[in-house]
Amino acid sequence: MATRVLLLTQWFEPEPTFKGLDFARELVKQGFEVEVVTGFPNYPGGKVYSGYKLKFLQRELIDGVQVTRVPLYPSHDQGAIGRVLNYVSFAAASLCYGLFGAKRPDVIYAYHPPLTVGITAVLIRFFRRVPVVYDIQDMWPDTLRATGMFSHEKALKIVSSVCDWVYRHVDQLVVLSPGFKRLLIERGVPADKIELIYNWCAEDSLAAPQGSVHTAFPGSEKFSILFAGNMGKAQALQAVLGAAELLQSKAPELVFVFLGGGLELGHLQQLAANKSLRNVIFLPRVRMEEVGTYLHAADALLVHLKKDQLFTITIPSKTQAYMAVGKPILMAVDGDAADLVRDSSCGYIAESESPQAIADAAQLLMQARPSDNRVMAENGRRFYQEKLSLRVGSRRFGEIFKRLANRKDT
Repeated sequence: MATRVLLLTQWFEPEPTFKGLDFARELVKQGFEVEVVTGFPNYPGGKVYSGYKLKFLQRELIDGVQVTRVPLYPSHDQGAIGRVLNYVSFAAASLCYGLFGAKRPDVIYAYHPPLTVGITAVLIRFFRRVPVVYDIQDMWPDTLRATGMFSHEKALKIVSSVCDWVYRHVDQLVVLSPGFKRLLIERGVPADKIELIYNWCAEDSLAAPQGSVHTAFPGSEKFSILFAGNMGKAQALQAVLGAAELLQSKAPELVFVFLGGGLELGHLQQLAANKSLRNVIFLPRVRMEEVGTYLHAADALLVHLKKDQLFTITIPSKTQAYMAVGKPILMAVDGDAADLVRDSSCGYIAESESPQAIADAAQLLMQARPSDNRVMAENGRRFYQEKLSLRVGSRRFGEIFKRLANRKDT
């Protein structure tokens, strides 16, 4: 009889998500019976997607995956109240379904954030005696503090205490970087309770990209370094504009391209205008299916986060996508992310928030022989396939699920 896995995640297709339909489909291929419990899609805009309507329950069967949607309060406000209502409403609805509506699973997989999903998983575990695998994608409360999303110290201490409670009561923790594991061990979590499984990327979208690049994208006479993704405070991209300013006269054939949107986009555009930067191009956000077209068109790809202790143990998800498409990487993130590039020999490393270091690394990429850049690109692609891919990661999860299910039965 197939091992039954309940995937508990607040976000799922058609919303942008890390462990979504591709993960569920891969588990089905491994022989698992999978049910996804999620909300009605509303992220990131805070409005329920066209084609969906809030109701008590909605079931879909997608590629052999049973998807059950439960009601929630749709919101993605910058204010705390809307976010809290969004998280708590999904937690309550998914708890009710998990206790009284779902077929009893053999294993529960819970995706964090938000923390409320972990609370729900632990309560279902307690009442239905089902082991829980808790996948930690953000280190709370550290992320809340570092990104400025939440700054009330007493509230952050409460969040920390609840995290500790969840960690104690789940059966297995999975983390995305060595630094996450070290931090959890420092906080008292037993080392043998933590597994490191690197994230993968949206392989299907990158393998068959759609559309064509914007007409403003640099031609072959320029060396383009592309940053793709959210432009918020955590990305601290003003440092990259500083690097562009240093290189404008020194290396006029080098261009930084920013693809996407975010809260800091307007500020960055104004800053570039104030500095009269001719080697910086901003392009609007595109659908995920089109991102791969831009990644393939660029000469090199940039990752940058602000200098913060939390980000030294964070591996931005774009790292895996950049490796998978096979392009040299300019990694301007200190810590674990830099180690990944260093271990795979797939690019150059620069100190975070250092315009001079970023400019130096960008020049090295531009001045390298084409054959050297091709070697770095192939190194990244090979490293991804062997250590970071969906196939590798989902197989590791499958082994954990079977182990816990077998332990439950003995």
